[in-house]
Amino acid sequence: MPTSTASRAEAALAGALRDAIGRLGRRMRHHANHPELSLGQLAALRSLDLHGPMSPSEMATHERVQPPSMTKIVARLEELGYVSRAAHPQDRRQVIVTISTAGAGLLEDDRRRRDAWMAQRLGVLDPEELAALRAALPALEKLSRS
Repeated sequence: MPTSTASRAEAALAGALRDAIGRLGRRMRHHANHPELSLGQLAALRSLDLHGPMSPSEMATHERVQPPSMTKIVARLEELGYVSRAAHPQDRRQVIVTISTAGAGLLEDDRRRRDAWMAQRLGVLDPEELAALRAALPALEKLSRS
């Protein structure tokens, strides 16, 4: 069955977005200053920062990983001092994971570093390109959360 012009255009857009966002993400990760953490560990730490204390199972759901993987991630983050675990207040068989002051500080430093890098990159764009990025931001946010 022939592909419609709209679906070919969407496929082309999908490929171009994937390439551009992928390159941008790789360049941004290159400027990270925390070699002791994997991308999964950083993502878990960000989830705790964004959503607050939760169980490893809830973290696994947020990060779309299997619970045993999240258990390993939490153990490593706790070992590094970036999170703490405590008994769940209603169910003593479970634990609640909370970001530590050190973990929050690491994320703040990471945000400052990446924001500075991105701000410098945005400086090469003209006002129309910046306006186009501002207009596209809600759609990009929606895609990133879907």
